[in-house]
Amino acid sequence: MSAPNTRRGPQGGPPPLAPALAYGALLIASVAVWIGAPQAGASAASTLSYAQSHTGQMHAEAVLVFGAAVPLAIWTATIYRRLRTLGVTAPGAVIGLAGGILAAASLAISGLVTWVAADTAQIVSPALAKVLSDLSFAAGAAGFVVPFALLLAGVAVPSLILRLTPRPLVWFGLVVAAIGMLSTLTLLTSALDFTLPIGRFGGLIFIVAASVLLPASRHRLTAAAQPVAA
Repeated sequence: MSAPNTRRGPQGGPPPLAPALAYGALLIASVAVWIGAPQAGASAASTLSYAQSHTGQMHAEAVLVFGAAVPLAIWTATIYRRLRTLGVTAPGAVIGLAGGILAAASLAISGLVTWVAADTAQIVSPALAKVLSDLSFAAGAAGFVVPFALLLAGVAVPSLILRLTPRPLVWFGLVVAAIGMLSTLTLLTSALDFTLPIGRFGGLIFIVAASVLLPASRHRLTAAAQPVAA
């Protein structure tokens, strides 16, 4: 009795647009909820006062930020699989995968620390409230944007070399990735804090556009877009 034929075609993964849009919606909602919150340079007393009077708002922020980590991780895995399906064997795809997982983990940590800060606001000291606030900010700012930049570069560089997406999108992604990497220095000076929203929202634009424009398989690439030797 012959064995059943188990051969299957290449699996490119699910459509990446859904997790990209879900991540974007949760990100934008979290920013809207966080309007009016103390900045990283706020005093310990004002940080604790805000946490005590806005516990519900902080809990909502924590859930949104933590929730955003999930579709970002899904998008990262889906795009990594799609790049492999398209013939990307260089380290760029793995770098993007590592960056995306680290970025999602940083978002999750930021959300969980914010939840702890809200849940303990009535019993902690101003100093501890400040520590929790700064930790949440660091994880969601440079701790997120820098590995997120690695994700963008990990998608953009192979797309440039193999001509997988239009060049304007690729160069946009590379510029945003470079600015995102520069946000490492926000740990030393607040003068570069402007790099954080550029990396965060510029990256969102890139991953949504890449979700639409990145081919699902090599068969969908035009003859002009295919390299001579992959």
